[in-house]
Amino acid sequence: MSMEVTAWNAMYNAMHAQEDRRPFSRTTLRRIARFAAPHRRSLAWYLLLSVITAALAVATPVLAGRVVEAIIDGDAVSAVVRLAGLIALIAVLEAALGLWTRWLSASIGENLILDLRTAVFDHVQRMPIAFFTRTRTGALVSRLNNDVIGAQRAFSDTLSGVAANLVTLGITLIVMIGISWQITLLALLLLPIFVLPARRMGARLAQLNREAANYNSVMSTQMTERFSAPGATLVKLFGRPSEESAEFAVRARRVRNIGVRTAMLQSVFVTALTLVSALALALVYGLGGFYALRGQLDAGAVVAMAMLLTRLYSPLTALASARVDVMSALVSFERVFEVLDLQPLIQEKPDATVVPDGPVSVEFRNVEFAYPAADKVSLASLEEVATLDTREGVEVLHGVSFRAEPGQMVALVGSSGAGKSTIAQLVPRLYDVDAGVVELGGVDVRDLTADSVRATVGMVTQDGHLFHDTVRANLLLARPGASAAELDEVLERARLTELVAALPDGLDTVVGERGYRLSGGERQRLTIARLLLAHPRVVILDEATAHLDSTSEAAVQEALGEALAGRTAVVIAHRLSTVRAADLILVIEAGRVVERGTHSELLALGGRYQELYRTQFDTGTQSSPTLTEVISATT
Repeated sequence: MSMEVTAWNAMYNAMHAQEDRRPFSRTTLRRIARFAAPHRRSLAWYLLLSVITAALAVATPVLAGRVVEAIIDGDAVSAVVRLAGLIALIAVLEAALGLWTRWLSASIGENLILDLRTAVFDHVQRMPIAFFTRTRTGALVSRLNNDVIGAQRAFSDTLSGVAANLVTLGITLIVMIGISWQITLLALLLLPIFVLPARRMGARLAQLNREAANYNSVMSTQMTERFSAPGATLVKLFGRPSEESAEFAVRARRVRNIGVRTAMLQSVFVTALTLVSALALALVYGLGGFYALRGQLDAGAVVAMAMLLTRLYSPLTALASARVDVMSALVSFERVFEVLDLQPLIQEKPDATVVPDGPVSVEFRNVEFAYPAADKVSLASLEEVATLDTREGVEVLHGVSFRAEPGQMVALVGSSGAGKSTIAQLVPRLYDVDAGVVELGGVDVRDLTADSVRATVGMVTQDGHLFHDTVRANLLLARPGASAAELDEVLERARLTELVAALPDGLDTVVGERGYRLSGGERQRLTIARLLLAHPRVVILDEATAHLDSTSEAAVQEALGEALAGRTAVVIAHRLSTVRAADLILVIEAGRVVERGTHSELLALGGRYQELYRTQFDTGTQSSPTLTEVISATT
């Protein structure tokens, strides 16, 4: 390895290091060992090959010196050829071992990345909804990308690098001292001149690198938000493209300025280290030549010492920053383990049972609930705040009780923020209650298996969320093994057959991010078709028609009629006209059931329901067919 390459490597390590002064954590090391355990055989081979390669690297300069001596001494041509052949053989062995080592390094690193990413992804999948409402998606994705790769470097780079450099350094020092202890001492005295600039300027480069990463992050966040369909719409609606462009240009210029400063500092850094190396090499040649002319050293030994000099400085420079490299890897591991240590609030009991067969009732008994505090479901680093809010959540449901008999429809109405959606989220156990019981088929949802709850309860929300995938893929989320005939059936029942037929690729048409290539009504009907494919026994509708025009609402109501027919339903409705014929209507205010009864009973009561109903119709809200009327028409 040349001095210039050594300088570039030192600069790169310094730039990308994340020095941390915390002591080694034995717990972290043990957990790392557990992740590495499945790869221990490959790791052993990797370290062994790295040591052998390091030893071979020292042999070449020694043989080169002997070639020079053989030429000067006038030895037979065969001796020179034999030495040259040995050098060639070592080169071939180094190349072969290098490829083998690289393959092992890649295999270990990529397998470790696979293990870590899978572990984090699976763990995050088990986290409660509260975790996702608080966490910044970009910060979480960074754990799956940057930190996992940083942890992988501990095995693919740092571990083998330390072992190989120690072996190289030891053998090189032994050989150099054997040739000339004076020149070796001179080389060691010059080492601080080589290492100190690497540490000082490397720290400055690392600081610039972090600043550039922060500016790039801010710039990327702006692009991510503005390039999404809702963000782009918002910018266009408020007519701020020029301001957005100016703001982006300011951030982009910051990145450019740091890029220029970094490039110049890199050049100065490498030039300085290369110059120091050249001066050190000149001193070796000068002092070695002096000793050679006086007959105290062979000419071949001078050549060998000069070649061994790079074998001395390279590992010494690398080992000087080894602690920083190791700590950087540990920091990455700890950031990954931080996520894995977050305990999901919703746990399935070992003896959990399945939802009983047949029609299913839904019952709430004296339910009280407060959203969990931030420190129970999140991390400060994932929210990008200094410290988490440790205050307990304010109770939002107070003694809620009701029962939806099998096949009945219970409607939840009331002001925005009254707690209706919270009630709906407790049925499929997206959250757990703090007190009281939520039951499906007479069994506490906390005693049921997660799979059986998912198979029993289907939910349609007001945003009609779809993935950036095909119509077919979005439908098959409900039941991956569904046949083509089953897909056609649910499309027909959701009034989507003509729409899908008109799409350019039919079922294989990509719907766009969050389904924005479809209208709001089309998205909702597609989510209803997905629910129909799942064939749940309990249906939760959370204001599924709240943001639709009259035409779209009518089409969605027809699809909802198919979805609700013969099923137990809990429906949250903003338009009271759609739930007039519900079996039971609950008026929710401030987390409490303040009124209950049928439409006519509540109107006769003259309370909050009557006030809400008259407010809607006095303002000219057009009446829509009730869900029960639509169900009757479809059946």
